[in-house]
Amino acid sequence: MAPHIVCMDLEGVLVPEIWIAFSEASGIPELSRTTRDEPDYDKLMNFRLDLLRRKGLGLPQIQEVIDTIDPLPGAKEFLDELRAITQAVIVSDTFDQFARPLMRKLGWPTLLCNTLEVAPDGTIAGYRLRCKDTKLTTVKALQSCGYDTISFGDSFNDLDMISAGKTGFLFRTTAAIKEKHPAIPAFEDYADLLAAVKAAL
Repeated sequence: MAPHIVCMDLEGVLVPEIWIAFSEASGIPELSRTTRDEPDYDKLMNFRLDLLRRKGLGLPQIQEVIDTIDPLPGAKEFLDELRAITQAVIVSDTFDQFARPLMRKLGWPTLLCNTLEVAPDGTIAGYRLRCKDTKLTTVKALQSCGYDTISFGDSFNDLDMISAGKTGFLFRTTAAIKEKHPAIPAFEDYADLLAAVKAAL
């Protein structure tokens, strides 16, 4: 039997949505759009970066908000218990420059994510994806190494990695996503999600 590795999303699953937190802190409601709302990641990011430039905001202002964000209640305990029974990796469309303070609060789990291109003055000039279709490519690469993958997330951009593996779950997703994908088990509580993962191992 192949070994397992669990692949999970970060924002909305283990920590609050960073862009929503920054939207609230900056008073810019347009920045609250996430991959739950817009499945085209490139379109979403270009919209965000254009809006930041027009508002004169950059990485330092976002990092100030990130420093105030804590993991969702129960997330670290869930992750600790999960990592005690199987290999686990966070596969996220967030960025290295955003994630480090959050990884410290989660006990330094493995994170695969993207990178921002930042100008000397802190302006975010662009972003670099690790690879095309980052989440799907990651689980397929792990499968090519002999792993069975179990994946979960909450957004449109998690669906490919959820569907590509041995099994997968939705966690605290939207009603619209659940309605469009009724065959994927959906959970709201960490205990129920952990039980489902254990059953799949």
